[in-house]
Amino acid sequence: MAKAMRGQMNVRPTADGIEAAARAAAKSGRLPPVQDWNPPFCGDLDIHIKRDGTWFYLGTPIGRPELVRLFSTILRKDEDGFFLITPVEKVGISVEDAPFVAVDFTAEGSGQQQKLTFHTNVGDQVVAGPEFPIRVELESQTNEPSPYVLVRDALEALIDRKSFYRLVDIGDMHSVDGEKWFGVWSSGEFFPISPASDLDGS
Repeated sequence: MAKAMRGQMNVRPTADGIEAAARAAAKSGRLPPVQDWNPPFCGDLDIHIKRDGTWFYLGTPIGRPELVRLFSTILRKDEDGFFLITPVEKVGISVEDAPFVAVDFTAEGSGQQQKLTFHTNVGDQVVAGPEFPIRVELESQTNEPSPYVLVRDALEALIDRKSFYRLVDIGDMHSVDGEKWFGVWSSGEFFPISPASDLDGS
């Protein structure tokens, strides 16, 4: 029995095996509770998520959107990286930037009452607010902004360029800690994009 168990632990994880476990976990119709699972680490799987949201397996794009969606539901970010989690396996994958991309958003209301609902490339919808903040990072060399919105737990979506331009179009000025910032409102929360001083060149 012990020998058999050791043999099972030496089996390398496969995409097919993870897919089967993910389908079993998804039968409830809800997102699997990956934060509550603590399976053993079984090694890395050659899955890579590019910055544009494309998932690759063994160097080839995964062409089945439903499979990408399925894998995205068992994705977890820990302190030491990104993992696909099932009740019995934890496998590492690589992510170039954020694991998801916000490809569109809808805006309801205006001013502080405005609500921004983001739609991701894997079918998630999230309303930006205190629990799901927007943040903007500036690239150190080019000073180009990279905007993100939190989707769930520690998983973020990179807001794509067209959506970011739309956010800028509906942005507003607001004082943050005594300094004026340009940003956007959602669910009563103001999310800074750029200091006003950067916009007026002062």
